Amino acid sequence: MINMELKTLFSPKKIGNIEIKNRIIRSATEMAAADDDGYITDEYIEIYRKLAEGGIGLIITAVTAIDVEGKIQRTRQECLYDDSFIVGNKKLCEAVHEYSDVKIAPQLNHAGRQGPNGVAPSPYTYKIIGKEKPCRPMTAEDIQKLIKDFGSAARRAYESGYDMVQLNGGHGWLLNNFQSSYINKRTDEYGGSIEGRTKILVDIYNEIRDQVGKNWPILIKTNGQDFVKGGITLDEAEEITKILVNTGYDAIEPSGGGGVTIFQDPSYPFVVVKSPDQENYFLDTVKRLKPVMKDKAIILMGGVRNPEVAEKFLQDGTTDFIAMSRPFIYEPDLPNRWESGDSSPALCTSCNKCLPTSRPGPVYCPIQRKAEKRKKREQKQA
Repeated sequence: MINMELKTLFSPKKIGNIEIKNRIIRSATEMAAADDDGYITDEYIEIYRKLAEGGIGLIITAVTAIDVEGKIQRTRQECLYDDSFIVGNKKLCEAVHEYSDVKIAPQLNHAGRQGPNGVAPSPYTYKIIGKEKPCRPMTAEDIQKLIKDFGSAARRAYESGYDMVQLNGGHGWLLNNFQSSYINKRTDEYGGSIEGRTKILVDIYNEIRDQVGKNWPILIKTNGQDFVKGGITLDEAEEITKILVNTGYDAIEPSGGGGVTIFQDPSYPFVVVKSPDQENYFLDTVKRLKPVMKDKAIILMGGVRNPEVAEKFLQDGTTDFIAMSRPFIYEPDLPNRWESGDSSPALCTSCNKCLPTSRPGPVYCPIQRKAEKRKKREQKQA
């Protein structure tokens, strides 16, 4: 039975031609639960099975490498750069689709400057935590390979049974680097103006369409702001969003920061939410971009914790969907709790103690694990 106080939150809405059963999206989260070569494990599948069982409308999995050189600098990242990865991804999709109304998408990514060897749109030295890493500038041939690699990874996702796909165009990864004049100093067609810096996203979209057809939804995560001097501003993000909407992207999930800025203050996109006034920290970004979305969906993420506040944003048209990440590490069944009538906010305190657990993985919530152990001790003593 639907909690009528949250009737919009638990109402269906389409992304592209695919209906999502409610407005709740699990934002892509690196779980570090694949094997060391990037193949899907039973442990990985169980994480997403629990999320599907928990009542989420759309699960976006994790940062999935589209090229072996595009992996992030840690082990156990899932990959889709070869057809051999399809078997495991099929098993994952089948497990999630046992809950017939739950949809699933991978998030495709190239780490760029944050990868093991470091590449960037133009000459760049990546400075982070007191270290410097020179990055190799990409050639025109590299860019064409990148476009093909995204298309091929999307085709593998399609063949695996995913309902849609998301590209990661934010958080300091390679696609974000192309959009940002802070890093992109190219003088060819992939640099210079906003149109030039966004061309890579247009070309990748068209390549995916060539490989999977026109009816499979393509989503993208973007940065509303880079939070570094010379990076993407909200004014630029609005112009980029217009280009993406006109290109055909079916939904946009605005975020911010990444790379350098996650170690700065404010440390987007990993803000510690200590009070209600710190929640929904990308709300202003969504409000700015919503008017240019036309008939495409926009997704509010970043510190969403209170279902009644989310309901208000959905009812007044501020956003089409809400997305969360850290709360689902603590409570994979959070949507079911809200729908059953318990409208109290997510138990996640955004303390970020889950982040260090990604090495060696899989990611978990230490607070929740301690609570479980305490509960088991109390049950034994009773």
